[in-house]
Amino acid sequence: MTIPDPAHSIRLADTDETRFSASQLLGKMYAWRGYAGTHRVEEHPHRVTLFATERGETVGTVTLGFDSAEGLLADADFKDVIDGYRMQGGRVCEITKLAIAPGANSRQTLASLCHVMFIYSHTKHRCTDVFIEVNPRHRRYYETMLGFQCLGEQRINKRVNAPSFLLWTSMDHVAEQIAKLGGTASPTSTVRSLYPHFLPPADAASLTDRLLNKTK
Repeated sequence: MTIPDPAHSIRLADTDETRFSASQLLGKMYAWRGYAGTHRVEEHPHRVTLFATERGETVGTVTLGFDSAEGLLADADFKDVIDGYRMQGGRVCEITKLAIAPGANSRQTLASLCHVMFIYSHTKHRCTDVFIEVNPRHRRYYETMLGFQCLGEQRINKRVNAPSFLLWTSMDHVAEQIAKLGGTASPTSTVRSLYPHFLPPADAASLTDRLLNKTK
């Protein structure tokens, strides 16, 4: 599964080798940020990990977690908040284990990972609400560039022993922004958003077909 740029691809980390490659990047970047704990990508029935490569090198990874009887990882810190969306009939999911390598085209890598992630969660799993726990210094970026909203006060993320905010956005908002801005990025653009760096509609439709066929 690749995106149109042949030098840049997004794939599912669905083998021991690809999960190890994603884990190496994750461990390196989390250690650099001073986060506690051991951070590995492991096979899990309710999580999917994506990784980005540029010319064969792993430059980004993200894990998408789906709700189940065991809940989401974010429930450890924000279950009372997330339960409010469940009670309203929401199909919730979460973004975790996000890392981008130094020197990578961080904006394009993150946009590509996010686009595939949103396609997978919305099209295949019919998710309606997506959450992410972020360090306070990253909060404004996600609010400005992806339209997330902060839910409540800062708490401690027990997995990394660091302060965090819980952010949320709806899949309806994401779909609307992709339809409006996807594929419109240009060197002269003044739009402060990551969505212009997402794929244009035709490429996104083709990618969705390949992704769904691969994971049937």
